[in-house]
Amino acid sequence: MANRKNGRSGYAGSRISAGPADVSGDLDAVLESSYDGIYITDGNADTVKVNSSYENISGLKRSEVLGGNMRDLVASGIISASGTLLVLEKRKSVTLEQSFNTGRQAVITSTPRFDEYGNIVMVVTNVRNISDIYSRRHELNGERERIRQRLSELAMIREQIVGGGEITAVDDVMLETLLLARKVARQDTTVLLLGETGVGKGMLAAYIHRNSSRRHGKLITVNCSAIPDNLVESELFGYAEGAFTGAKKGGKPGLAEVADKGTLFLDEVGDLPINVQGKLLRLLQEHEAHPVGASAPRKVDVRVIAATNLDIGKLSQNAAFRSDLYYRLSAFPLRIPALRERAEDIVPLAEAFLAEFNRKYRLRKRFSQFAVMELQLYSWPGNVRELRNVVERAIVLSTGDCIQQRDLALMPDNPLDPERGFRPDPKNAVDLKEILMRVEREYIRQAYAVHGNIRRAAAGLCMDPATFLRRKRKYDAV
Repeated sequence: MANRKNGRSGYAGSRISAGPADVSGDLDAVLESSYDGIYITDGNADTVKVNSSYENISGLKRSEVLGGNMRDLVASGIISASGTLLVLEKRKSVTLEQSFNTGRQAVITSTPRFDEYGNIVMVVTNVRNISDIYSRRHELNGERERIRQRLSELAMIREQIVGGGEITAVDDVMLETLLLARKVARQDTTVLLLGETGVGKGMLAAYIHRNSSRRHGKLITVNCSAIPDNLVESELFGYAEGAFTGAKKGGKPGLAEVADKGTLFLDEVGDLPINVQGKLLRLLQEHEAHPVGASAPRKVDVRVIAATNLDIGKLSQNAAFRSDLYYRLSAFPLRIPALRERAEDIVPLAEAFLAEFNRKYRLRKRFSQFAVMELQLYSWPGNVRELRNVVERAIVLSTGDCIQQRDLALMPDNPLDPERGFRPDPKNAVDLKEILMRVEREYIRQAYAVHGNIRRAAAGLCMDPATFLRRKRKYDAV
């Protein structure tokens, strides 16, 4: 049983007794490993234990305080105030600032320990270096200021972009991307846009051009996957007179020259033939375009923005893409998040597309609540391009002013599926040509929405890329 003589109490077993000699080795090790200072008194305010951190924080030596009563330490001015004495008076934990005769300061928290009779048998005081607290408070304030500044930047970007109607972006993930795009736009450096098909790489390239020093020049877009391999070089770099059979008299400037003083956007750059990549590298490094059949290159002042949904870094390791060109294009890589990664943009984008097509078709349609929920739940593998196609299809095919969930047709039906019960009726005339055209248009649009690339979309439909491109342009104009 604990001894309560003269108000003092001790601990039996492994507990701390009235004297420091009774403290176990294990407890000593725990106290010495503490980053904070630990100061322990018994129930009569006599000091029984301090650790090394307390000496470092206070500047006091153990010999100055061990065995000393807190009343005497306060009276002699060694410490300014005692948390232990306040605990003995109030019988609850207290926190206060404490000064030492060494000139140092600390924040302490003193906590009582009671025995089974309700007597205070120990007061444990945790001592924290006040300079550490101020330092951490300063760090916290700095972090808060950085967060406030970043939120302010995002709010500015949101107002400038969304308010200006250039780009629909609400989600912070996309706004962060646009913030980086705005910063790099001011620097006349090569940019590599990365992301899945349909995320809006062309939109971001146009945004960078509009916010650059070249905004008064031309933005020339080249879809590297849409040009036949044997024509890519002459399209990009032009050709001299007599370079090949059928070449125009006087030759023809390439798109790189047409973009002089402006921006050349190379979409699907990963599909660029390996034999043309060397000329592109020369354009980036030497600012020269060498037309096919010409004896000398021509100086070109152009900024290049490239885009791809392929891992061209991995392609370069397999010699499918020039590694030197990859590193040159990657001066500033910028990844555009997939639509599923910026979920807050789904509905605003859908509403923007709805307003666009309402104007185009002179309608006043709106989404039902369930249609909006369906839009939010869908994974959008074709990203923004697929969303735009879905909205256009829904606004055209829906019968009322309110677009319902079923009108979205997020997984498009096969119009020729026999399970749909199509049976030709010889009594009624059917415009088969119109039916087949609608079917072809739907498949071409969906193939491009999913693949985002002329060649791969054409391959998915077992079509020649040139035929696919020609028919896509035809249906896009409808």
